[in-house]
Amino acid sequence: MSVRVALIVGSLRQGAYSRAIGLELKALAAPGLELELVEIGDLPLYNPDLETDAPPPAWTRFREEVATTQAVLFVTPEYNRSIPGALKNALDVGSRPYGHSIWARKPAAIVSVSPGALAAFGANHHLRQPLVFLGMPTMQQPEAYIGNVADLLDDDGKLKKDDTRKFLKDFMDAFATWIEKNAA
Repeated sequence: MSVRVALIVGSLRQGAYSRAIGLELKALAAPGLELELVEIGDLPLYNPDLETDAPPPAWTRFREEVATTQAVLFVTPEYNRSIPGALKNALDVGSRPYGHSIWARKPAAIVSVSPGALAAFGANHHLRQPLVFLGMPTMQQPEAYIGNVADLLDDDGKLKKDDTRKFLKDFMDAFATWIEKNAA
């Protein structure tokens, strides 16, 4: 049996470290996990006035893509000790209209990525706050804070170090187990 997992990357930059790590996680996913990159860069800012019978097409596309998955993997950088605005907007768009959240009861995991030593610790923990409200059981262990990420990737965005690859593979295996235990 396969499980479809929405891979949501918090950075909008095509060459982002978080995107590269997300794609590496996709390649390391346990058999049966199908990670599908769901883009968030085209989502208009959430505005209840746009929540009509014909909401923005990007909202509809995003909601449909995530709604058809069974779990969500977030890979995010840290902006000013928190999550990027585009990621927060995606959470808001997906949580509406009221009573029709695409997030409810979907198992989730977070990987935070930074070129610095703190490994986006603040973003990782800030993201957990709205996920609790949205009813997403979020994996607590193992935690994944990827610091000094530029040293871990080659020029093509591929992992250079076997110990990092093993850590991320173990993380994805734990996530597969988490999904199995928490699937709605």
